[in-house]
Amino acid sequence: MDISLFESYRNRILDNCRKVILGKDDVIERVLICFLCSGHILLEDVPGTGKTMLLRAFSKSVGGSFRRVQFTPDLLPSDLTGINFYNMKTGDFEFREGPIFAQIILADEINRATPRTQSSLLEAMEERQVTVDGTTYAMDEPFMVMATQNPLESYGTFPLPDAQIDRFFMRLRLGYMTREQEKSVLSRRPSTDIIRELECVVTPEETAQLKKMREEVVVSSDVEDYIMDIITETRNDSSFTSGVSTRGGIALYHAAQALAALSGRAYVIPEDVRDLAPSVLGHRVVSGNMSWKDGEKHIQQLLDKVKVPLEAL
Repeated sequence: MDISLFESYRNRILDNCRKVILGKDDVIERVLICFLCSGHILLEDVPGTGKTMLLRAFSKSVGGSFRRVQFTPDLLPSDLTGINFYNMKTGDFEFREGPIFAQIILADEINRATPRTQSSLLEAMEERQVTVDGTTYAMDEPFMVMATQNPLESYGTFPLPDAQIDRFFMRLRLGYMTREQEKSVLSRRPSTDIIRELECVVTPEETAQLKKMREEVVVSSDVEDYIMDIITETRNDSSFTSGVSTRGGIALYHAAQALAALSGRAYVIPEDVRDLAPSVLGHRVVSGNMSWKDGEKHIQQLLDKVKVPLEAL
């Protein structure tokens, strides 16, 4: 396995996204990890921090078809999945695909749509298919849902159910730029103009190849036990009413493989797991008194309780 292919792939995407988003290489890398693991992203932060710009820049960098859907209370499931309409010329019903049939979907302000519309994403996110009027349609690969959410404003929103939140591979936050970075953004061209000029910097063949190669990254028995110790601790911790599911453990395993490869290693080390655990597991723990920021903090504190495996000398 030529691990240098991952580093070249990563650097090209980071360089392209940096033209729009400054100082957020760690978040861009996590989006890339989700992409290589065929996962979906929930990007939460206050308005105006560049959530939509980041996702649009990433989609332009990796290529493929892209659709943006603005979620509103009057958005219907059929507005996403598509409908069967009657063609008067042929006398038959024909299926008209909805925006969900693109390869990269930007679900903007997903918590503003009704639960019925939110749930229409579940089958597509988990099984890579959509069923309309009893007929199942497969999604093109790669397929990725990148959803944004404003965690501060609750008026007119519908919180995502736990079943749907668990289907997101990671929950990420951008945060504010540094003073100097923000100052440079004030005087530059609009981000929309920069994104319009971005070009695809990787090929679909590269993406498919690296997705397969990611599965070959070695995870030792000690690291597997470390992952399981973390998962078990979330289920035993009294701070949570519900711990991390098996899906969450699999996501952490795959994410650690991707991070190791992007870091130039063909094997996973405990630091890979520890680095990614808050983003991968923070939204999968349930507690009635937990705010939108608390999940990651609790996972970070929990990591201090779990013994880290050391290299045998």
